[in-house]
Amino acid sequence: MSVKEDFIYYGREEPIAEETGGRLPTALVFPGRKGAALSTLGWQAVYRLLAPEDELAVERFFLGDPGQPSVSMDSDKELSEFPLIGFSINFEEEYLHPVRMLKDSGVPALSSERPGFPLVMAGGPVAFLNPAPIAPFFDLFWVGEAEAGLKDLCLELKRHIYDGGSKNDFLELIKDRPGVYVPAKTSGKVKRALVPPAPCGENDHVPVLSTPAYSCFISPEAVFKDMFLVEVNRGCPYGCRFCAAGYIYRPPRHASLDQLKEIVELADPPKVGLVGTALTDWPDLIPYIEWLKNRKTKFSLSSVRADGLTVELLDILRASGVRTVTLALEGASKRLRDSASKNLNEEDFLRAVELCAAKGVNHLRMYIIVGWPGETDADYEEFASMLEKIDQARSRGQGNKKKQFMRITLGASCLVPKPWTPLQWTAMPSETELKNVLAKVNSLTKKYKGVTFSGDSPFQARLQGILARGNEELHKFIMIAAEEGGWKKAFKYYEGDLEKFIDHNLDKNDPLPWDFIETGINKSYLWREWERYLKGVMTPPCPPEGCAQCKACGMHKWLTDNSDII
Repeated sequence: MSVKEDFIYYGREEPIAEETGGRLPTALVFPGRKGAALSTLGWQAVYRLLAPEDELAVERFFLGDPGQPSVSMDSDKELSEFPLIGFSINFEEEYLHPVRMLKDSGVPALSSERPGFPLVMAGGPVAFLNPAPIAPFFDLFWVGEAEAGLKDLCLELKRHIYDGGSKNDFLELIKDRPGVYVPAKTSGKVKRALVPPAPCGENDHVPVLSTPAYSCFISPEAVFKDMFLVEVNRGCPYGCRFCAAGYIYRPPRHASLDQLKEIVELADPPKVGLVGTALTDWPDLIPYIEWLKNRKTKFSLSSVRADGLTVELLDILRASGVRTVTLALEGASKRLRDSASKNLNEEDFLRAVELCAAKGVNHLRMYIIVGWPGETDADYEEFASMLEKIDQARSRGQGNKKKQFMRITLGASCLVPKPWTPLQWTAMPSETELKNVLAKVNSLTKKYKGVTFSGDSPFQARLQGILARGNEELHKFIMIAAEEGGWKKAFKYYEGDLEKFIDHNLDKNDPLPWDFIETGINKSYLWREWERYLKGVMTPPCPPEGCAQCKACGMHKWLTDNSDII
């Protein structure tokens, strides 16, 4: 499928706001700084989807200074002038920003105080993880993939408004549609909007991602400076039990090699960043980066699985100037990795470290997670031994090449049990417990030359856990954070019990704030996976052929039952 007809790319140029001329003024808001937005693929994909439409006048908004109205990047218009305001929200910690931006722009933050326009909507991963904590602020949520109908919904709103219709009438009209959640109006389950896998080609045996996302803009201001991002795959077959992406983006799909080549040919960017949750599982990864290398286009990859790092891949990366490689170990011990269903052998990880050192990689980034349910001192004693093995693997790889000494940065994050994962039922350790285990991991790195430690913030992790697993009563906590200037002050002034959302395990039949969302994954399957975590039993990855070959999680039946709407 050619992308040329719908291709839109500005590069370093800025779009110019045109006269409305009968089009619906539409504010597309990223609740963060411009640099982060320009390195966020999802937000740019929505812009690319909506901006070309003749019936919509789309303008970009980013987080500005506190107390100041939000102003369009494309004109001098303020947020309050737009009848449709859409927020793209990626992380729970961003929740206070939409509230602040609305209030600073003279728009009531609570939907109950906005009987008329603007219509304020939200989308992004949090909309189909658990939108409950921010539900009182939004008139509607787009639940699922934007390519699966968001544009049609916005065009329908435009025609409704220009025909003189009210906001309430529009919300009543759409409240029970797939992909739409209207707080206090939607009845029953909300079906996640999904672009189904495209039919496989004659010689292909993997589900195809027919609508790979890519950047509209590149910029020296971006977090990833002047980098053009392309989506290689969506979803992950491994189903690591802590990772929401492995569940909410099922079924896993891979982009077409020809499509991604065409996208880069049309954009002709200075550098390409490959984005995906399972890069080394893409069958065309080597041919694609070889093609980029031959056309003299610089490129980079996000984290790769250690068992997917081959000599051939690393040779191409090094020949293309890649100096840093990122590997995720996740669990400190084999027991924890098996419980998490990481499906990673220690030998493969050590081989990848040795290979990186032998090939002259300058900087190896490694990541682990702390705060696992049931972790013990014995797990970190094993990790101490693992660090020694990693140091030895580095030495073997380097041999006598002292000038090519490979630095290692060990990053440690705190486990946050997310909705729609098997760990959604577990409690989090206390802030003190997390600090102690991070200090322990840090101390283990001290004896090794060229190994530095970077630890997560336990406060931020527990905050994220509260926001991820909370219900609608948390909107008061979020409002305080927006009004008082941050989360720590919100903890000080909020009178409710926040720790109840993360300080105890949940039972199988406990109602969850996100139960009303239908992602396609059976809740009973997630519970079985939680039980397998407790037993330390791994689950095999999704088969390459897709859901037709596996009926374990319920996605196959869900795709069949909803084939008329996805």
